[in-house]
Amino acid sequence: MSRGDLQIPEVGSRAPEFRLPRLDGGELSLAEITAQGPALLAFFKVSCPVCQLTFPFLERIHQAGSLAVYGISQNDAADTRDFARRYGTTFPMLLDSAKAGYAASNAYGITSVPTIFAIGRDGSIERVTEGWRKQEMAALGAVGPEDRVPEWKAG
Repeated sequence: MSRGDLQIPEVGSRAPEFRLPRLDGGELSLAEITAQGPALLAFFKVSCPVCQLTFPFLERIHQAGSLAVYGISQNDAADTRDFARRYGTTFPMLLDSAKAGYAASNAYGITSVPTIFAIGRDGSIERVTEGWRKQEMAALGAVGPEDRVPEWKAG
């Protein structure tokens, strides 16, 4: 599948199912995630500067406990672990590697990172954010008026 063939699923559509390895061991599926309630899925690469900007704000959402957050890394376990340590993220990380053909990333039509999906308990896509959007992050409770961050940055 080429990048030109990829298309992000529309808001309101059913999120593509996946089962990915967890960074901390085992595997996790979308059905298992949504069985616990709504969640954010944040696709990223460790070398992406916009991901490096975004993930500490996603950590705020995780720490607040208002919404489950899952990082979906397009890198290997060692690089993903280093990224989590460097940017202070403690939420669960899943691995969608090149070795496995980026199965989840392709199913979600990812052509740039970060791309964040808000998934409802029923498995439907409620929101999609590509790149950094201050307004979207503020709506999720991650950015406050005291934060001096850009309004927008492409992924």
